[in-house]
Amino acid sequence: MKRTSHCVVTGLWIFTQLIVFNNLNAQTLTRYTGDIENRIKQVENNLAGWAKIEGEPNWTMTERMAHYKIHGLTIAVVHGYRIEWAKAYGWADTAEKRPVTSETVFQAASISKSLNAVGVLKLVQDKKLDLYTDINAYLTTWKFPYDSVSKNKKITIANLLSHTAGLTVHGFGGYETGTPIPSVSQVLDGQKPANSPAVRSAFEPGLKFQYSGGGTTISQMIVTDVMHMPYDQFMWENVLKPMGMTSSSYTQPPPGSMQSVLATAYEEDGKEIKGKYHIYPEEAPAGLWTNPTDLCKYIIETQLSYQGKSAKVLSQEFTRLRLTPYIDSSSAMGVFILEKGGIKYFQHGGANEGFRCHYIGSLEGDGMAVMVNSDDSRILNEVLNSVASVYNWKDFYTPVTKRVVKLTDAQLKAVEGKYQFEFQKGKPSYIQITASGNNMITLKQLWDGAEISFRPESDLEFFCQDAPFPLRFTRDKDGTVTQVLAFNRDLWNRVRP
Repeated sequence: MKRTSHCVVTGLWIFTQLIVFNNLNAQTLTRYTGDIENRIKQVENNLAGWAKIEGEPNWTMTERMAHYKIHGLTIAVVHGYRIEWAKAYGWADTAEKRPVTSETVFQAASISKSLNAVGVLKLVQDKKLDLYTDINAYLTTWKFPYDSVSKNKKITIANLLSHTAGLTVHGFGGYETGTPIPSVSQVLDGQKPANSPAVRSAFEPGLKFQYSGGGTTISQMIVTDVMHMPYDQFMWENVLKPMGMTSSSYTQPPPGSMQSVLATAYEEDGKEIKGKYHIYPEEAPAGLWTNPTDLCKYIIETQLSYQGKSAKVLSQEFTRLRLTPYIDSSSAMGVFILEKGGIKYFQHGGANEGFRCHYIGSLEGDGMAVMVNSDDSRILNEVLNSVASVYNWKDFYTPVTKRVVKLTDAQLKAVEGKYQFEFQKGKPSYIQITASGNNMITLKQLWDGAEISFRPESDLEFFCQDAPFPLRFTRDKDGTVTQVLAFNRDLWNRVRP
């Protein structure tokens, strides 16, 4: 299934790493202090999902990369308002046998929106924009076509940055290398060669949250119209460079000077994306190329600016405004706000074709960023859980403990079969459940071929360790399994042979 998006690094605590690989294990000539090296090893050996299995160890980084068919992963960790360590694993490009290093850049996908908001708010801070004025007051090369759906309410920049503008187009698929690339106005109007629909009102602005990469693209157009310069140039000069994000770039397609450090994108099955990666003219919502080290510089600057201890781009006032939810309870200006254990975090994830990533920072000096060149994002949360556990983030990771029971072959065979559920009358969807060995069963979604493995808590109850999707089977009076409650939501009926 296709999904849409949603230089040498220097510094006091950052080291260039020479990576040597052995079965996906990363080894580096860089040596941190003994305490830091110990924490790195703990993070690498304690990946975990929403559930922990009684009596079983957590996963290792190597195991989970192999499990999810992930070629390359890179991570950096913030502790005490500084980058404590950064490390890379696997391959930036398997065909070229080019390893990932801490300098390798990945597509940040929707994380681009976080830095975009910094740039837009810089213009508000400089009094070149007003957050609460009609966007058409600033748009000159293109105008938003209001219609009756907006109910005579005007869209503001605050709406665009917080996804409360009531706009369409969640994300973008990007464009293969060598194919025609649309202009930003063509993207906004859904005109060829754009491959996404026009960005238009879905409901009146200011009503509620609805994620819209289309709205973020309008903010990109506002920046170029007001500043009379290319968006990527503005972001480099006013956001990336001042923050020290010297390995990062919004330029699409990426310049030739960056080719040697670009990660190649891969599908969920590990197959290389045609052309190595997609191009995103929608630079503000999806176009940033970066790495975890640079993202952690942004995290630290946000943390320090929030406290009034730094203002490389935004003042304390505007950083606090950026991190304040607007209309929605968690969506702020280019970030999402989370509170756990009485501590507030700002975060964003990203999903471009062949790339997945996530960053999170607390307002108390901790954080992390992790990026992979894969369409499978599940390892990201497992890495985050490990970091949160090793660094004792209060009440952040609270897994459920599960006890696996041993079933006989006959008990596992009893739940096998084809099950159907009618999402619409006369249009059933099917799943196939089979015993897959090693005391497990596999659920296959027959509409897309996706497979999920489950382990038994009893002969009728099974759980997925990767995600909280339980299966609960029921028997008829004769003891034959006839139904399954799948994903804790839908009752599927067994198809009689």
